[in-house]
Amino acid sequence: MTTEQKMYNQVEALAEALRLLSEEPESGTFTIYGEPPTPRLRWFVEGLRQELERHGHIYHEQAIPDIRLVLSVFQHDRPRRYRRKAQATFVVGITELPERPADVLSACYPFLLYALANLVLILVPGPEGPEAHFVTLERGHYGIPYQEGEDAQFFATIYERLHPLAASHLVINNVFRTDLEPELWNGDEITEQISRAGKRLEAMNLLPAPFPVHELLSEDDLRHVKRLYGLGGLSYGNLSARKDRHRFWMSASGVNKAQLEVIGRDILLVSGFDPTIPAIVLSVPPNVEPRRVSVDAIEHWMIYQQHPDIGAIVHVHAWMDGIRSTEINYPCGTLELALAVSNVLAQEPDPTRAVIGLKNHGVTITGRSMDEILERIDGKLIPQVPMA
Repeated sequence: MTTEQKMYNQVEALAEALRLLSEEPESGTFTIYGEPPTPRLRWFVEGLRQELERHGHIYHEQAIPDIRLVLSVFQHDRPRRYRRKAQATFVVGITELPERPADVLSACYPFLLYALANLVLILVPGPEGPEAHFVTLERGHYGIPYQEGEDAQFFATIYERLHPLAASHLVINNVFRTDLEPELWNGDEITEQISRAGKRLEAMNLLPAPFPVHELLSEDDLRHVKRLYGLGGLSYGNLSARKDRHRFWMSASGVNKAQLEVIGRDILLVSGFDPTIPAIVLSVPPNVEPRRVSVDAIEHWMIYQQHPDIGAIVHVHAWMDGIRSTEINYPCGTLELALAVSNVLAQEPDPTRAVIGLKNHGVTITGRSMDEILERIDGKLIPQVPMA
């Protein structure tokens, strides 16, 4: 394939991605899996069902193979797992806690894995009544309080937060091609910058330890979770740097960012996006068992395509005061999050030297080079991401 063909294909891929995103989010099908074990949880699930139907979603008593949304209801001390038949199925785990934990995020995050869910909605006692707490895989967390007699407003607010996430377009498949140029099998000066940057981010304490998912799940469930989310592991943060007009190097999923050493295993060359699958296309050496690229590859791809002067990107779960932010906390690995970040970047005075907030998630930082980014952010990031 020639360079001209690659360029044409990626221009076409960008046009197709933007076409998909211009369409109205589908209502789709949904089902309820499991029986609510308490009266309050029954009220909550029924209210969600009615709100979904009010917006045109079609309820199925039993899950069909390509069901779009599953409300998976379980008792907090006995989580049930809904096993998807299709990758596009979005599972919301729903339960109720009898007491309010001191740290809601820490107490509720494991339910994501126990329930094999994309998102969990937890009813928690609040000072003035129940609160519905959203917890996401990216460690996003926020609560919606219930006001007595305001059922319609309560469920409308939950739907407003839930629907954009459940209707988003995931791009977590990888296609590996052993077509990496031999002179790049051991990397280049750009991959050396990425490797150095990973060590510096670790020294700056901006890469939290991976979540110990293996301690909560069996090997079979762990394999299922990795296929489900397109993950090599639950580690946080990623780095990338442009190779040429349409290609870029990026850290792999689930790797120790302070030990980015082997090309194809720790650092991969993203050569494009194929919207027909959809999938990220990776060029790798023939002699390496490749890892999956970071789940955020589609976001970086969108930024590099729409902002050709950006040379490097760092994403960490931290924050900076006074920055622009996305409005909706779309899941990682979705076209919606990718375009939202790219659009906010376009509002910056200099998109090539920007810090953009990802709501309830972290920051994406752009620069002309990886070294330049790290010089700019040293000592300026706040470890705690604000939640709203």
